[in-house]
Amino acid sequence: MSTWKLGDVSVERMGFGAMRITAHPDRAIAVLRRAVELGVNHLDTAAFYGSGKRFASELIREALAPYPADLVIATKVGPGSDPERGFYNATTAAELREQVETNLRQLGVDCLDVVNLRITGEGSLGERFGWLVEFRDEGLIKQLGVSNVRLDHVEEALAIAPIVCVQNSYAVDRRGDEDAIIRFCAERDIAYVPFGAITDAHDSAAVDALAAAHNATPQQVRLAWTLHHSPNILAIPGTGSVAHLEENIAAGSLHFSPEELATLD
Repeated sequence: MSTWKLGDVSVERMGFGAMRITAHPDRAIAVLRRAVELGVNHLDTAAFYGSGKRFASELIREALAPYPADLVIATKVGPGSDPERGFYNATTAAELREQVETNLRQLGVDCLDVVNLRITGEGSLGERFGWLVEFRDEGLIKQLGVSNVRLDHVEEALAIAPIVCVQNSYAVDRRGDEDAIIRFCAERDIAYVPFGAITDAHDSAAVDALAAAHNATPQQVRLAWTLHHSPNILAIPGTGSVAHLEENIAAGSLHFSPEELATLD
């Protein structure tokens, strides 16, 4: 697997998303440990991944703490969940601080490696991002990112403080305006972390043809395409199965010719 800088740390470009592991908590420990064995050193999680019984970040802690020195765990704030309100979006400094502290507690750490501010809607993120900068300056967070954003949101955040990643929905057949954001980030050594690259996929004859040519699955082709598309892209496929995990990791070894890539463009 190849690497890219996530801020001041070099990570493998094939990472792991933890959202799905709570569906099978009995298997999650084995999946997480196998991921690290296979060289994964970038995990993506959130305090609201899970239920009142098991949360993804708690499973990460159980499986991997004390954490390997090169492991980067990225989490996100903005969306939240509690028994009284259900799902909600943090709009105050106190709510964001509570979410940061919940992430710290679930992961069992004193400082979070990367925190993404995930927003909804088209309004400014400046005030909320500024609060995260304050938490960073307090030593609760090392590095910051943004999620579910437009290019002007990225520019707005950068005017306040450095970011190390942008996490948005993106796939070979669902690009929207993301290519411009990817180029913008690549020019500034900012990682682009797509979610939904395989989970929200549609049938594609071109993808199926490449899969057949490379003795791969369509899901592997979709993952490999994201890595081919730009060197600053970090994939975070998730699964609750060791076999599926190994299949995802193997996708990082697929190589396509320019002509093959053109069939997907």
